[in-house]
Amino acid sequence: MTLSRVHVSLDGTRDYEVLVGHSLTDSVAQRVRAICPTAARAFIVVDAGLPRAASDHLTSALSSRQFATATITIRPSEADKSLETLERILVALAESKHERRDPVIALGGGIVGDVTGFAAATYRRGVPVVQCPTTLLSMVDASVGGKTGINLRTSDGSLKKNLVGAFHQPRLVVADVALLSSLPDRQIRAGLAECVKHTLLSGQFGDSSLLSWIESVAQAILARDPATLAELVSRNVAIKARVVAGDEREEAESAAGGRALLNLGHTFGHAIETLPDLSPTGNPADAPLHHGEAVALGTMAALHAATSLKLAPSALRDRVGTLFSRLSLPTNVRGLPSGERVLELMGHDKKVQGGVLRLVLPCDGGVCNVVENPDRAIVLAAIESIRA
Repeated sequence: MTLSRVHVSLDGTRDYEVLVGHSLTDSVAQRVRAICPTAARAFIVVDAGLPRAASDHLTSALSSRQFATATITIRPSEADKSLETLERILVALAESKHERRDPVIALGGGIVGDVTGFAAATYRRGVPVVQCPTTLLSMVDASVGGKTGINLRTSDGSLKKNLVGAFHQPRLVVADVALLSSLPDRQIRAGLAECVKHTLLSGQFGDSSLLSWIESVAQAILARDPATLAELVSRNVAIKARVVAGDEREEAESAAGGRALLNLGHTFGHAIETLPDLSPTGNPADAPLHHGEAVALGTMAALHAATSLKLAPSALRDRVGTLFSRLSLPTNVRGLPSGERVLELMGHDKKVQGGVLRLVLPCDGGVCNVVENPDRAIVLAAIESIRA
C-alpha cells in the first residue's frame, strides 16, 4: 500500500506531515528521530484499551533508535480526561527526567491524544508531541490541528467538555490503519460520524465528491478494507488540514466560518454526550453515547434546523440520515430530557460568545454557514427531531 502524506501548512516553521498507511509502526521511531535529532528519551502515553503488543512494538522500535523510553497508561474515558490524569502524566514526565527537546508520544484514541497534547503543551512550557492515533475518530479528527485539553467537573457535578486546554500543534502525526483491525465495530462507527460530518463542508475545502464516495464504498469501509480505510483517512485529514491552515486558532468571524465549521453537529452533540443515561440502541447497557454517536445525532439536529431555515433542502437531511443508518449510527435517541434542558446545556458550549448561541448549519453542495442567535423555536424543534 502506498504511503500517503498530508501536509499541514501553518507559518512555515511549524508545518508538519500526517502519514497515512498500513503497518507504519516500524517507521515511527525513524521519523521521530528525524524530527528530534538530539533527543535522549521518549515518553509514551498509552491507551489502556490498546493491545499490549502495539505499545511494546513502539517501545522496542524507539529503543533501536537510541531513545530511552518511559511509558504511562491511561483510561480513555471522558471522566478520566481530567486534571487528575493530567497531573499523573506531568509527574511521570518529571520523574523520568524528561527534557524540553524530548518528544512525548500519544498512542491511543482522541482522549489520549487530547490529554497527552495538553501535558506536552504545559510541561516545561512546551515539549514536542507526536500523535499516533489508534482509532478512526482520532485519525480523521482529534490528532490533527493542535487542539488539546481536558474536561472539568463543576461543583454541581456536571461535566464541561474540553473547557481547559491549549493549542499545541504536533510535530508529526502517524495514522496506521493496521491498528483499526482490532477496533470494536462501535468505535469504527463513531469515527465514521466525523467523516460524514466532513462531507457536509468538504465542498468548501477541495473535495466536493466525498459524500458520494463514502456512500459508494460504505460496505468496504465497514469490512475494513485497508486501501479504502487509508483513502478515507487521507481525504478527511486533507479537509481538516485545509481548514486549520486557514484559521488555526478558530479566530475567524462567524461570516467567514473558518475552523468553527468543524463544529458542525458538536454544539448539539456535546450537550447530549454529557448525559450519562443515553444509549444509541435504546439498551441501557450501551450507555453512555460515544462521541461520534453524539455527533451523528447533533448533525441530524443541525440538518433539521438548516431545513427549517431554508438553508438546506430536506433531501439532504434524508440522504445523510440514510447514510448514518447504513453505517449503524443513530439518527434519534430515547431518554432525552426536555428540549429546554438540552438548550441550557448547549449554552455551556465553548462556541457561545457573549451569551449568543452559534450553530454551524449545513447548506447544499458541501457548504456550511455559522448562524448566530438562531430562533429559539427552531433550535427546540431540532432537538425534538432527534427524540425517539
